[in-house]
Amino acid sequence: PQRVLFPPTFSVSEIKNKQRRHFMFLRWKQQQRKEKLALKKKRRKEREALGDKAPPKAVPKTIENQRVYDETTVDPNDEEVAFDEATDEFAPYFNRQTVPKILITTSDRPRGRTVRFCEQLATVIPNSHVYYRRGLALKRIIPQCIARDFTDLIVINEDRKIPNGLVLSHLPDGPTAHFRMSSVRLRKEIKRKGKEPTEHVPEVILNNFTTRLGHSIGRMFAALFPHDPQFIGRQVATFHNQRDYIFFRFHRYIFKSEKKVGIQELGPRFTLKLRSLQKGTFDSKFGEYEWIHKRREMDTSRRKFHL
Repeated sequence: PQRVLFPPTFSVSEIKNKQRRHFMFLRWKQQQRKEKLALKKKRRKEREALGDKAPPKAVPKTIENQRVYDETTVDPNDEEVAFDEATDEFAPYFNRQTVPKILITTSDRPRGRTVRFCEQLATVIPNSHVYYRRGLALKRIIPQCIARDFTDLIVINEDRKIPNGLVLSHLPDGPTAHFRMSSVRLRKEIKRKGKEPTEHVPEVILNNFTTRLGHSIGRMFAALFPHDPQFIGRQVATFHNQRDYIFFRFHRYIFKSEKKVGIQELGPRFTLKLRSLQKGTFDSKFGEYEWIHKRREMDTSRRKFHL
């Protein structure tokens, strides 16, 4: 019989010597991997032997498919949701009554990295214009934006020369969303990136915005882009929500043959985490908040998501 390396009651933590404990832990992990691989091969052989009579594969347990059910999950056939969409602040955009016009600005005295990020973001969102803040308060900027027919305002905040926040305000009546930004990568920092993006209007993909709150955030992102994408440009902007983290990627399709399609990332890329959703335009003192992320109250379960 094969010699057993570790007894059933073996515990690495009982070893007093640090180096010996680390060495035995690595050996234990190696044995665990071997046993797992051997069990996997055994099951595969059993399935091949049974053929069509083999039982269906078990679905692996993940945090996503073990998600706690949310009462606000949107049903596409819900009449109440359809009525709200027809009367909310984004209805003029989805009814093709307005054309998106975006103003992108920064916090006061932005550094070079933040400035370059804004310039690259302007190449992703069509009909967007970058203006520098110059010490103006947002309460003074918003009326000027409305007077010049801007439909959305994007403010990129930074901390220690690194972009760390994004404020998105839909004009003229709101709402306003505040996001924490992380994992920002400019084009030159992305490996195997494609050539510079063209001026074609990209497609927009919104993934996994299932609740009423997530539905509102997805409509905010959709309202940044013109209605009719130019498919000849083969460019696509993706907002993918996973565990309440919104991952943004900008790609170009590469058609290798009639059946095979590859993608090239163009950049920039970043990750957003919703902090708050406020009614109306930006008002830090007297604004009415629809939703605020409270960590100690809301993050009690790893399987509870809000978007």
